[in-house]
Amino acid sequence: MTKVYCYDRCSTCKKALAWLDKNGIEYQKIDIKEKNPNKASLRKFHKKSGLPLKKFFNTSGLLYRSMELSKKLPDMSEDKQFELLASDGMLVKRPLLICDKAVIPGFKEAEWSAALK
Repeated sequence: MTKVYCYDRCSTCKKALAWLDKNGIEYQKIDIKEKNPNKASLRKFHKKSGLPLKKFFNTSGLLYRSMELSKKLPDMSEDKQFELLASDGMLVKRPLLICDKAVIPGFKEAEWSAALK
Protein backbone atom coordinates (compact mmCIF):
# COMPACT_ATOMS: atom_id res chain seq x y z
CA MET A 1 0.00 0.00 0.00
CA THR A 2 1.27 3.43 -0.94
CA LYS A 3 1.70 5.73 2.05
CA VAL A 4 1.91 9.50 2.11
CA TYR A 5 3.13 11.36 5.15
CA CYS A 6 1.66 14.84 4.99
CA TYR A 7 0.47 17.84 6.94
CA ASP A 8 -3.08 19.09 6.38
CA ARG A 9 -2.15 22.77 6.33
CA CYS A 10 0.63 22.29 3.75
CA SER A 11 -0.34 23.50 0.25
CA THR A 12 2.13 21.13 -1.45
CA CYS A 13 0.61 18.19 0.44
CA LYS A 14 -2.88 19.24 -0.67
CA LYS A 15 -1.66 19.41 -4.28
CA ALA A 16 -0.04 15.97 -4.03
CA LEU A 17 -3.15 14.34 -2.53
CA ALA A 18 -5.34 15.96 -5.19
CA TRP A 19 -3.00 14.55 -7.86
CA LEU A 20 -3.23 11.06 -6.33
CA ASP A 21 -7.04 11.28 -6.21
CA LYS A 22 -7.25 12.58 -9.79
CA ASN A 23 -5.10 9.66 -10.98
CA GLY A 24 -7.10 7.08 -9.05
CA ILE A 25 -4.13 5.99 -6.93
CA GLU A 26 -5.04 4.43 -3.60
CA TYR A 27 -2.98 5.55 -0.65
CA GLN A 28 -2.88 5.72 3.11
CA LYS A 29 -2.59 9.29 4.37
CA ILE A 30 -0.53 9.68 7.55
CA ASP A 31 -0.45 12.94 9.50
CA ILE A 32 3.26 13.64 9.90
CA LYS A 33 2.68 15.86 12.91
CA GLU A 34 0.75 13.13 14.76
CA LYS A 35 2.65 10.04 13.52
CA ASN A 36 6.14 11.08 12.58
CA PRO A 37 8.27 8.22 11.20
CA ASN A 38 10.67 6.79 13.79
CA LYS A 39 14.44 6.63 13.44
CA ALA A 40 14.47 3.05 12.07
CA SER A 41 11.80 3.86 9.46
CA LEU A 42 13.62 7.02 8.42
CA ARG A 43 16.84 5.04 7.95
CA LYS A 44 15.00 2.53 5.77
CA PHE A 45 13.30 5.31 3.75
CA HIS A 46 16.59 7.12 3.27
CA LYS A 47 18.38 3.99 2.06
CA LYS A 48 15.58 3.12 -0.37
CA SER A 49 15.46 6.66 -1.76
CA GLY A 50 19.13 6.80 -2.69
CA LEU A 51 19.05 10.53 -1.90
CA PRO A 52 21.32 12.59 0.35
CA LEU A 53 19.91 12.73 3.89
CA LYS A 54 19.59 16.52 3.66
CA LYS A 55 16.76 16.00 1.14
CA PHE A 56 14.63 14.62 3.98
CA PHE A 57 14.76 17.90 5.91
CA ASN A 58 12.04 20.52 5.48
CA THR A 59 14.57 23.29 4.88
CA SER A 60 11.89 25.93 4.34
CA GLY A 61 10.09 25.12 7.60
CA LEU A 62 9.92 27.45 10.58
CA LEU A 63 11.36 24.86 12.96
CA TYR A 64 14.34 24.14 10.69
CA ARG A 65 15.10 27.85 10.45
CA SER A 66 14.54 28.62 14.13
CA MET A 67 16.93 25.81 15.10
CA GLU A 68 19.48 27.19 12.58
CA LEU A 69 19.95 23.70 11.18
CA SER A 70 21.52 24.95 7.95
CA LYS A 71 24.56 25.85 10.09
CA LYS A 72 24.46 22.72 12.28
CA LEU A 73 23.73 19.86 9.85
CA PRO A 74 27.11 19.86 8.04
CA ASP A 75 28.90 19.04 11.33
CA MET A 76 26.22 16.68 12.66
CA SER A 77 26.61 12.90 12.52
CA GLU A 78 24.18 10.95 10.38
CA ASP A 79 22.85 9.22 13.49
CA LYS A 80 22.14 12.57 15.15
CA GLN A 81 20.39 13.79 11.97
CA PHE A 82 18.10 10.74 12.04
CA GLU A 83 17.36 11.40 15.73
CA LEU A 84 16.48 14.98 14.89
CA LEU A 85 14.18 14.00 12.01
CA ALA A 86 12.44 11.43 14.22
CA SER A 87 11.95 14.00 17.00
CA ASP A 88 9.47 16.22 15.14
CA GLY A 89 7.44 15.68 11.97
CA MET A 90 7.73 19.36 11.12
CA LEU A 91 11.42 18.80 10.35
CA VAL A 92 10.64 16.18 7.69
CA LYS A 93 10.21 17.22 4.05
CA ARG A 94 6.64 16.64 3.00
CA PRO A 95 4.75 15.14 1.44
CA LEU A 96 6.81 11.98 1.90
CA LEU A 97 5.78 9.27 -0.57
CA ILE A 98 6.47 5.65 0.37
CA CYS A 99 5.64 3.09 -2.32
CA ASP A 100 6.92 -0.21 -3.68
CA LYS A 101 9.30 1.36 -6.18
CA ALA A 102 10.53 4.44 -4.35
CA VAL A 103 10.65 6.83 -1.43
CA ILE A 104 10.28 10.45 -2.51
CA PRO A 105 10.42 13.47 -0.18
CA GLY A 106 8.51 16.44 -1.63
CA PHE A 107 6.09 16.49 -4.54
CA LYS A 108 7.28 16.54 -8.11
CA GLU A 109 4.57 15.23 -10.41
CA ALA A 110 6.97 13.57 -12.87
CA GLU A 111 8.82 11.69 -10.11
CA TRP A 112 5.62 10.55 -8.43
CA SER A 113 4.15 9.50 -11.76
CA ALA A 114 7.22 7.41 -12.62
CA ALA A 115 7.15 5.72 -9.20
CA LEU A 116 3.42 5.03 -9.13
CA LYS A 117 2.51 4.08 -12.68
